[in-house]
Amino acid sequence: MENKRRNLSGRVVSNKMSKTVVVAVESTIAHQKYRKTIRRISNLKAHDEKGTCRVGDIVEIVECRPLSKTKHHRVLGVVSKGQLSEGQPDDSNLQ
Repeated sequence: MENKRRNLSGRVVSNKMSKTVVVAVESTIAHQKYRKTIRRISNLKAHDEKGTCRVGDIVEIVECRPLSKTKHHRVLGVVSKGQLSEGQPDDSNLQ
C-alpha cells in the first residue's frame, strides 16, 4: 500500500493561534475554455506542534487525519526563513 498523503509547500500567513499556522498554498491551473493559466491560492490550517513557524516562512506540509474542524495538515519542516519586514512585530523577545 503506497502513501496517499499529499506534500505541499507554501508561505505562512498567520501564526496567531496556539499550535496552528495558516499556510497559503499557490497552485496554477489552465482555464477549461480559454486555456489561460490561472493562479489559485488556498489558505490551509496546519498543526505546528513546536511553534517554530513565523509569518513569511516557506514550510512543507502534509495531509493527515482531521485534527479539528478545519485543520487537516501537519507541518513537516521549515524550508526557508522569511524576511521580517518593518511593519511586523518581532516575537523573539516575547516570553
